Formats: sequence, C-alpha cells, structure tokens
Amino acid sequence: MERFSNKRINVPKAPEATSQSVLKSMRGNKSKNTKPEMILRRLLHKEGFRYRVHHDLYGRPDIIFKSKKAAIFVDGCFWHGCPRCYKEPKTNTSYWEKKIARNRQRARTVNRKLNKDGWRVMRVWEHEIIKSSDKVKNNIVAKFFNE
Repeated sequence: MERFSNKRINVPKAPEATSQSVLKSMRGNKSKNTKPEMILRRLLHKEGFRYRVHHDLYGRPDIIFKSKKAAIFVDGCFWHGCPRCYKEPKTNTSYWEKKIARNRQRARTVNRKLNKDGWRVMRVWEHEIIKSSDKVKNNIVAKFFNE
C-alpha cells in the first residue's frame, strides 16, 4: 500500500517547449470537455440522467448530481498517473514526476474535503470510459442511484 504525506509537493514552473510541435501539443491539452468526459456525459444524458458540469464545488468536479450530493471526476491517465496506462515521459522527468505527484495529492485532498462536506466522490480513469463506458455508467448508477 502506498503511503502519502500531507506535505505539499512544489512543482516548478513548466519547462519551455522545445519545438513548435511541442508547443502546439501543450496548448492543445484540454482541462474540460475532454473526449472521455463527453462520452460519459452523452451516455448519462441518453439514459435520462440530468447533471451539472464543472460546478463551482471545491475541486471543480467534471459532473455533479446536486440532489444526490455526488461528484464525478474523469481523471486523465497521463495527468493523474494511472497505474495501468501511465508512461513516464522521456524528457523533463524530474518536472513530470513532481507534477503527477502533485496532481495525485490534490485529488486526495479534494476527495477528503468533499467527503467531509457530505459529498460522495467517484473518480474514473479516462481509459475506463474509452474501453467500457457502459460499465462506468452502471457503476455510477449503482453507487449514486440504487439506494
């Protein structure tokens, strides 16, 4: 089992892009309305579920069901260091190691704060949505709607 400390991980400023193609790629990374998020939202909407997106709730969940006090985060496999998919970059490894660790730490902090405030939280890896969106939808229904 992995142990985490509460000490904040300081991430240095992102390194400069090494080429125009790298710069274009960095600018193209979206923080909301990503493909996996849109797949999940469309599937939930098609099933008749209504939700809010990117609500002002602490941590800015991707999807919330306000009446159920349920928050869903779609975590990018790269950005959150998915144990199944994550491949460490070959360049700027020191930066990325700290960046991914900080993202994981922030996710744990957000989960604790929302739980403390009475919210139930679910985090879904992007690969889970892409590979089996129906299974993810069923897990959401089971956790938040079959009470």
